Amino acid sequence: MTLKALSPQERSDALEKAARARARRAAAKEQLRHGELGLAQLIKSAQEDEAIARMRVSELLEAVPGVGPVRAQAIMAEIGIAPSRRLRGLGIHQSRSLIDFMEDKYSV
Repeated sequence: MTLKALSPQERSDALEKAARARARRAAAKEQLRHGELGLAQLIKSAQEDEAIARMRVSELLEAVPGVGPVRAQAIMAEIGIAPSRRLRGLGIHQSRSLIDFMEDKYSV
């Protein structure tokens, strides 16, 4: 399957849109890191915000102070979340388990 060739204007628009989405995800992770935004709020905002919905769960966890890549993978394995899962793909029970676990262990 080949992709449609984009015009220079379409390519420019797509690059701009991608940059805005990356900036939105970075801002959300920074707010989480500084305690301005809670984990539950961020997961809930993924329902309306497409950029947040595309964030990987591992990225979200690594934004929490005291959680690095290894601990994030361990948390996800304990809860039963696939390493490649994005916030959009979390089920109700996975979201609730993740929020409960993080609130209990990390006071997020």
